[in-house]
Amino acid sequence: MSDRPVIAVDAMGGDFGPAVLVPGAIEASRLYGVKVLLVGDTPKMARVAEGIDCTGAEFDYVQADEVVLMNERPADVLRRKKNSSIQIGCRLVREGKADAVVSAGHSGAAVACGMFIIGRLKGVERPALCTLLPTEKKPVIVLDVGANVDCRPYHLFQFGLMGDAFARDILNYASPRVSILSIGEEEGKGNSQVKESYELLKLAKNLNFIGNAEGRDIFTGDVDVVVCDGFVGNIVVKMGEGLAMALTRMLKNVFKSNPLAMLGGLLARGAFRKFKRTIDYAEYGGAPLLGLKRLAIVCHGKSNSKAMTSAIRMAATFVRKNTQEKLAETIQTNEELTRVHRQLNA
Repeated sequence: MSDRPVIAVDAMGGDFGPAVLVPGAIEASRLYGVKVLLVGDTPKMARVAEGIDCTGAEFDYVQADEVVLMNERPADVLRRKKNSSIQIGCRLVREGKADAVVSAGHSGAAVACGMFIIGRLKGVERPALCTLLPTEKKPVIVLDVGANVDCRPYHLFQFGLMGDAFARDILNYASPRVSILSIGEEEGKGNSQVKESYELLKLAKNLNFIGNAEGRDIFTGDVDVVVCDGFVGNIVVKMGEGLAMALTRMLKNVFKSNPLAMLGGLLARGAFRKFKRTIDYAEYGGAPLLGLKRLAIVCHGKSNSKAMTSAIRMAATFVRKNTQEKLAETIQTNEELTRVHRQLNA
């Protein structure tokens, strides 16, 4: 366990770059007792830091001469941009100079650098991006949400194992209810990928698998981990974000429609503030890439300072609780099932 985790931050990523990521990282250092390595254009980062209160924060600058652009292919970034902020951040983790890396930049490049620079845990076929979504009760974990658009059943099986370990350790869920996303709740519903994954998850050791979940079940709070491939998961997350924003705009328009409605809106202002916090992605920070030898967190491209602070808080918790070791143990405990299924379907 590390008392003072060291978190590398890709400070050049996202839509707003150092202007919001540097303050968010420094605030996380102040609040959560972590050391932050700010990776990027040192003069730019230093100028931002000069304008904020850094009392109680511990941070250093690591120079990166290149920035990854959003239209670049992940494979090209790996081959040609060795001095980019995301590559350097991942190398700091691989070399043991940082315990985790956080990036709000090019998500595909972050995933690729995480896989090929930090490396995968032994036995993990595919790392998975894991996100937290608000529900009527408590957050639900959905994975994968974009790292793997094409998956085999044993990939989904491992996603379920990793999601379970994350829910237990980071969210403190005693016995997470794990489900697989399908077109019906009955056993036997879904495509061949889902059906085979279902059978594997039923056989998993120490897993509270409750069967299929439908799309409508995600936000009820009656499941804790929802497993799907990255193609479906990304659509689920983006649709959820879009729906939340659309509902917020529709409510505002309703309250502006007449004086009486406006008065009702004023009276309910406190409740709406609470609702806004509940659906704000910045409360959760980012999507951990589970299955690597060390942690990488991929944040939303529109991340603000609060989102960066939240992502570093999550990374620090992950490191302090040795969650990586528990993920590895979970995968190893069920390695035989993965191996047999892989051989049968080779």
